[in-house]
Amino acid sequence: MRHVIIGNGVASVGAIEAIRSADRESPVTVISSEPHRVYGRPLISSLLGGRIREEDIYYRPEGFYAANNVTLLTGKTATGINTQARKVRLESGEAVPFDKLLIATGGVPFVPPVEGLDGPDVYFFTTLDDARKLDILAAKLRKIVVLGGGLIGLKAAESLHDRGIHVTVVELADRILSAAFDAEAGGIIARRLAESGISLVLGNTVTKIVRIKKRARRVVLSDGGSVPCEAVVTAIGVVPNKALAEKAGIGVNRGILTDDFMQTNVPGIFAAGDVAEAKDMLWGERRVTPIWPNAYIQGRHAGLSMAGAARPYPGGIPMNSIEFYGIPTVSMGISTPPAEGYEVLARLEPEKNCYRKLVLRNGKLVGAVLVGRIDRSGILSGLIRNGVDVELLKQEMLRDDFGFSDMQPEIRQALLAAY
Repeated sequence: MRHVIIGNGVASVGAIEAIRSADRESPVTVISSEPHRVYGRPLISSLLGGRIREEDIYYRPEGFYAANNVTLLTGKTATGINTQARKVRLESGEAVPFDKLLIATGGVPFVPPVEGLDGPDVYFFTTLDDARKLDILAAKLRKIVVLGGGLIGLKAAESLHDRGIHVTVVELADRILSAAFDAEAGGIIARRLAESGISLVLGNTVTKIVRIKKRARRVVLSDGGSVPCEAVVTAIGVVPNKALAEKAGIGVNRGILTDDFMQTNVPGIFAAGDVAEAKDMLWGERRVTPIWPNAYIQGRHAGLSMAGAARPYPGGIPMNSIEFYGIPTVSMGISTPPAEGYEVLARLEPEKNCYRKLVLRNGKLVGAVLVGRIDRSGILSGLIRNGVDVELLKQEMLRDDFGFSDMQPEIRQALLAAY
């Protein structure tokens, strides 16, 4: 049985480790367009900000592939999948045969329709090589505009600001972190970023990059204003890198469609990670959930299926945990619910940069937002994953020190068994 994996991220690692837990002998080949072994993409902002060394970014040791009898093809780009002949075509003209295939191609940066974006002095922020480029740039420039006030954009802005650059973040929404957090949480972080010296331009967007002798000198905003700069970082977000699957006739929607075993509509071909549209535990439908832990778990379930030890994927839960200038934050599950059918409990202490929000549906916790004090967020995550009825606990859960001792014995036992 020949296992081939396109992509070398965390989903690939999950698949490799799952395959090897059930099958030690069959050959595994990983095709990676990047020249590196697997690394933690969420850590590139810490690398750019000088908070970690490059050797700290790698997700598995250098001997990981040899120890798991994996052939790693780095710097090789897959350009086609022949689902009938069971071969992956590479840009070099080579063909890699497979019996079972995992597509774990992740996401690609969203490119906004901005005039002049395709010229020099424009950078993305999703890969290790992107961080390396910006690291060199940071020593030369003093004014940068970041497009996007989401998680990627703000971590890029924070890291560049820490390198002594004046950063202006331009965000189309009327608040930052609009996808992962609510207005109250975003407001706390916005104040901290502004206090730290990062400029925020909200409810606006960049329409044009103005150049002098080809070099970026300012951006023009949709309201007619402008911001001076020497470079632009596009960090609006990523979209599933599904083109390879779509061209091969594999079923796609927003991402590559998968069943409960991470298999696509083509038998023997699977998808996992940021490219996959898989079961969401809370919404009860297929969704793209580009979250690091979900990618590993999806990869693991895909690998088990590939190795003949299939177990159904239970579904993902959106979760983000990130810190901005000393303020830790966590969002999980349905953090901004629809108006009807949900109960929202919240406690806001802006003077302490603290916020706690709980979202309930039919007496069960389905979402939470924590800012400032997040120590016991794992307990809330366990309650969500296990579908525990918390009707009698909901007021207690608003306390920062809420823990196992506040729960009924049967709930404690269920959570401990799950861990």
